[in-house]
Amino acid sequence: MYAVKEIFKTLQGEGGQSGRTSVFLRFSGCNLWSGREEDRSSAVCQFCDTDFVGMDGENGGRYRSAEELADKVEAVWAGPETRRYIVCTGGEPLLQLDAPLIDALHRRGFQIAVETNGTLAAPEGLDWICVSPKAGADLVQTSGDELKLIYPQAGIDPERFAGLDFGQFWLQAMDGPELQANLQAAIAYCLAHPAWRLSLQTHKMIGIQ
Repeated sequence: MYAVKEIFKTLQGEGGQSGRTSVFLRFSGCNLWSGREEDRSSAVCQFCDTDFVGMDGENGGRYRSAEELADKVEAVWAGPETRRYIVCTGGEPLLQLDAPLIDALHRRGFQIAVETNGTLAAPEGLDWICVSPKAGADLVQTSGDELKLIYPQAGIDPERFAGLDFGQFWLQAMDGPELQANLQAAIAYCLAHPAWRLSLQTHKMIGIQ
């Protein structure tokens, strides 16, 4: 059984796969915040800008099996059988993403990406792993294709992650009232530390989901 907030087709807006046509599979639930505003101030992650509560989004609901969910993902793709790409996200997708679903998606020709907070080990078989560490949370998944750090975060220094086994390192300005100041801080950090790249939320800039 899988609890899904929404499934939709769009362009990936962030990081190393930015601009790529993708199906986003957003699972319900997270292990660092309940998603309820009344709990935000006491949560480990207090700056999340995503609604992952419940199953009321586009194509959301309970899916009884990996095959049923993979069929829905394939229907949402509704395009060529080549270059199929899915981003599993949340909330925290690794609370639910498992071997049967990975196998079912691969059989339908999808490359599988995951966007995770890194507090849980990624299962075998994923094609792209993006880890976004959060201050105050133990980092378990210490390798992958990209590490994307929301910046700045109190109590967390980007150089703490510089020696980890990731192909790309991204800084993304924390959204909110201080976005412009955070963006300038991220730019300055990248200029001073060329191993880091600046990640922009291009989907917000162009007004897509």
